[in-house]
Amino acid sequence: MGRFTLPRDIYHGKGALETLKTLKGKKAMICVGGGSMKKFGFLDRAEGYLKEAGMEVKIFEGIEPDPSVDTVMKGAAAMQEFGPDWIVAIGGGSPIDAAKAMWIKYEYPECTFEDMCKVFGIPELRKKAHFCAISSTSGTATEVTAFSIITDYSKGIKYPIADFEITPDIAIVDPELAETMPKKLVAHTGMDAITHAIEAYVSTANSPYADSLAIHAIELIQDNLVKSYNEDMTARDTMHDAQCLAGMAFSNALLGIVHSMAHKTGAAFDDYGAHIIHGAANAMYLPKVIAFNAKDETAKKCYGVIADYMHLGGNSDDEKVTLLINYLRKMNDDLNIPHCIKNYGADSYPTEQGFVPEEVFKERLHDIAANAILDACTGSNPRQPSQEEMEKLLLCCYYDTEVDF
Repeated sequence: MGRFTLPRDIYHGKGALETLKTLKGKKAMICVGGGSMKKFGFLDRAEGYLKEAGMEVKIFEGIEPDPSVDTVMKGAAAMQEFGPDWIVAIGGGSPIDAAKAMWIKYEYPECTFEDMCKVFGIPELRKKAHFCAISSTSGTATEVTAFSIITDYSKGIKYPIADFEITPDIAIVDPELAETMPKKLVAHTGMDAITHAIEAYVSTANSPYADSLAIHAIELIQDNLVKSYNEDMTARDTMHDAQCLAGMAFSNALLGIVHSMAHKTGAAFDDYGAHIIHGAANAMYLPKVIAFNAKDETAKKCYGVIADYMHLGGNSDDEKVTLLINYLRKMNDDLNIPHCIKNYGADSYPTEQGFVPEEVFKERLHDIAANAILDACTGSNPRQPSQEEMEKLLLCCYYDTEVDF
């Protein structure tokens, strides 16, 4: 038996933020990140709309990119003190992800972070509060998903929390918020979105319900991502819908080892002064993983279907896979994203020598590979890698070498 779960309501299009006026409740806590939502006036508007709805409002702000376990615990403590019946998360993936984890801890104070990480093991929520997510970036789609990514900096590992309980009740997909994104963020979130769609389509948990969403998301991203990066605001508005479609697909069909590897490499070199940004990691690893997965005949056929919908040509599935890989690599070039970790600069741009030294990568390779295999996303990948294969794949992602195994 399959399951397909989405938010109860998705409000989309310009002006959708005003939906907050219609929420019924007494208290709302807004969870927000750095300064962009405040800078562009969206935080004030959200607070004003909630007050129009008759609610007392408290703001928990300063949620960092790649939110930490400590931030989650602080936010949950603030919720315990305030007692909201609505949690409203606004911004990119980080504040929404953090707020989802805070929600769990708020409803179940005895729940530890380790408990949260048990895949599909969250107890029933909505005893204390409902959840509204408002996305400002066009990639993570966490506003419609059953996932949250939280970083344990003591271990240098990003952990996915996965459970349909944390699927928001309401998602607001208002493209006005996405129009404020800087170009680098457009690039990284856009490649995260196409990775979501491609991994969902080839996942072992795919279904006709998710497949249709994934394919249409891929078509829209192909047509609009580079245009959005080059400041075409009509294309950027479309990308906001496309990433949401991709999110609905992967929330139900799950993901694969592109994400497993991105989760486990993202913060692994924090002591060298930077992170491998999630969307950029996906962009670098996706072509390598396609080559690895395409050794599986079922996955190869799926990639061939994707290439057909993208009108890439090719007379055989092998040709189509090659054309798909080449197309994605060209997208990385167009978006100024490097092809491998060796050339990944601390600012995320391509450089001759990246911030992760070769010897350090090799020293940490075994543990990163082991952690990637254990990641929640690995189970639905169409080809299950051994420890040796995962290490070899990661080395290909470091050096940009051919995947021939």
